[in-house]
Amino acid sequence: MIGKAATVVIVLSKGSGEVGPDTVVLGIPLLRRIVMAVSRAGHRDILVVDDGSFGSERLLKGTTAAPLPPTRLADNQRSSRILVLASNVLPHPSLLRHLGEIPLQVETAYVLTSGIAAVETADPKAFLSMIGRANDILSLFAELEQTYRSAAPMPDNTRWVEVSNRGDLNNAEEWLLRGLIKDTEGFMSRHVERKISLAVTRRLVGTDITPNQMTAVSVAIGVVGALFFLSSTPAYQLVGALLFLLHSILDGCDGEIARLKYLESRFGGLLDFWGDNAVHSAVFVCIGLGWWMVDGALLPLLLACSATVGGLLSAGFVYRQTMRQKTSEGPLFTSTTTAEASSRLSNLADALARRDFIYLVVLLSAFGKAHWFLMLAAVGAPIFFMVILWNSYRERVQA
Repeated sequence: MIGKAATVVIVLSKGSGEVGPDTVVLGIPLLRRIVMAVSRAGHRDILVVDDGSFGSERLLKGTTAAPLPPTRLADNQRSSRILVLASNVLPHPSLLRHLGEIPLQVETAYVLTSGIAAVETADPKAFLSMIGRANDILSLFAELEQTYRSAAPMPDNTRWVEVSNRGDLNNAEEWLLRGLIKDTEGFMSRHVERKISLAVTRRLVGTDITPNQMTAVSVAIGVVGALFFLSSTPAYQLVGALLFLLHSILDGCDGEIARLKYLESRFGGLLDFWGDNAVHSAVFVCIGLGWWMVDGALLPLLLACSATVGGLLSAGFVYRQTMRQKTSEGPLFTSTTTAEASSRLSNLADALARRDFIYLVVLLSAFGKAHWFLMLAAVGAPIFFMVILWNSYRERVQA
């Protein structure tokens, strides 16, 4: 939640025409993307200044934003805190939350750039009238800085990007894509898988494919890959391992598409989480069955059972502890713990939950030794379950 109710006014820029409010940025028109970022920040009173020449009503359909002609803007004086955004500046929701929370004295303006400002005023009607009569963004911000006291802003140019021409458009897309990389990702995920998945997402985000459809595709690929482990032949096992890796890469695309298009849902998060665990279980089971068909001993089946049960117990416990009641925005699964402060044990648990182990599967499978991975997983999965149990116990004791 934001610190105070703020009115957000988006002023449509009259630029060179290279980039307008209807210019598509990763699948969503620029103006709509700005409005959705504002809504994600928690602001609900959103006014879009439109003299009728932009046709913004079509772009804003389904949002809480209201297009208004400049002459009617001053009639919507609902808050002493007013945020001004130019329609060629794409802000991060965290920046907009910050602008709603920062303490400002009355009749003070906090200007980040000629396109983003927060104003605290006892006379919102006068300020809205100023916006309504401004000829362009530059003249508006020049008058704003002459009329109101200035609060020195903190340098914060990493949480917004200007989109005025085609070159800026490419930079904005890169900025949005970089923001999808999570701090909790493993080394290989960050430097290999995420780069590939972002390239795929960049091409898919403008299509009609949904995040849940992407999840279904990645799960199907993972399950098909698991079937190749029924063979002890190195070539088959390598194909299975590469499909397993492809599943992991494409599994990042569903969340990326969801966040870029503001389509996150609890159902989608659960589908993604349990789909991953279904693929892992299928891989364990198929490796065990493939080994058993060659060896005929009971050990491979016991190892497959240990790895599968240990993995599912861990998944069920993590879901119960961190995901079942989660209502905050963002990815449903981010950590094995709910503690705000990290510990060595929680960091260890999160490290073990990452999927860099898939590269070990690829390496072993190239030599037809996927069963070596099953042996490691059969021991490691129950240990991981014990680690997160102990970590949860320590959190309760220390609470």
